[in-house]
Amino acid sequence: MKRKRLLTMLAALGLGIVGALVPVVASEAAAACVTPYNNSAVYTGGMTASHNGRNWTAKWWTQYEAPSTGGSNVWQDNGACDGNSGGGGGGGGGSTCNYPSWVAGQYYAAGAIVRYTNGQYYQASHENPGYDPVISTWYWSPYSCGGGNTGGGFVVSEAQFNQMFPGRNGFYTYAGLTDAMRKFPAFANSGSDTVKRQEAAAFLANVGHETGGLVYIDETNQANWPHYCDYSQPYGCPAGQSAYHGRGPIQLSWNFNYYAAGNALGVDLLNNPNLVANNSSVSWQTGLWYWMTGTGAAGTTSHNAMVNGNGFGTTIKAINSIECNGAHPDQVQSRVNNYNRFAGILGVPTGGNLTC
Repeated sequence: MKRKRLLTMLAALGLGIVGALVPVVASEAAAACVTPYNNSAVYTGGMTASHNGRNWTAKWWTQYEAPSTGGSNVWQDNGACDGNSGGGGGGGGGSTCNYPSWVAGQYYAAGAIVRYTNGQYYQASHENPGYDPVISTWYWSPYSCGGGNTGGGFVVSEAQFNQMFPGRNGFYTYAGLTDAMRKFPAFANSGSDTVKRQEAAAFLANVGHETGGLVYIDETNQANWPHYCDYSQPYGCPAGQSAYHGRGPIQLSWNFNYYAAGNALGVDLLNNPNLVANNSSVSWQTGLWYWMTGTGAAGTTSHNAMVNGNGFGTTIKAINSIECNGAHPDQVQSRVNNYNRFAGILGVPTGGNLTC
């Protein structure tokens, strides 16, 4: 599919990182931590928040972008802080969680995160009609806001990520991806080390194909945009019938997908679909959401396909089955080429069943 490159939101470069850690003595004690960062709050220029044991100041308007020196460079690092803030201790802290309260009888897609009545957070391991997270443990798993990939970090280093996408759009940051992974701790963190790397390679191969090498944010075929609104849905298309065109690494499309993804992620994407195009973490979250929950014509999720040994070809069928069965062999081969190359960078075999 032809696409056009939109204006990128390039992260400002040049912020150095001190190369050595110096012990803090009494005369250099860290400042007190200010109010912990709230993921859903709106911050404007000059507002402060603490996160991961450091104080930060917003340079301009921001929402859904956790304080860091990466991303859109909206946050200014004010240094280490001391105190019982949600981000203190370097582990992320519980206050970075801002997910909705669990509601009995409400449908939850796999990957959804809720706050239970005991104050703890749980993530849906399998879709369910609102089962109790404490009782129905097959459907729910405890979720730590310290978050991230709990197996010791992403199996793809930032250097490898840059090697995979040398011409990528600055919007698709490595920091945005790893931040998004906090909501999906099973991603690239299930099975053997080989399986973890194969899943990471498979995901990045597919999103690389969808975005022309992580170059395009919005779908380029604008003539199709009016056709992404299904008015049979009770919530309609409040952002406009053309607002639900493909965006982000997985090219999230259609109002019902924006609605479902937003509900799972705790973000109102039905009314604010452009968040997928202007917030790197949210954009990556939608890609991971579909990877972990979408089955398409495959009958299984892409995550499960890689973890259970179904092969890379099954992920293609889960994401875009119209390419399969000889309909678009060039598109399938493009994905396979990406996967072969990325698996090589990560030093793992590709396994069988590469095509669909």
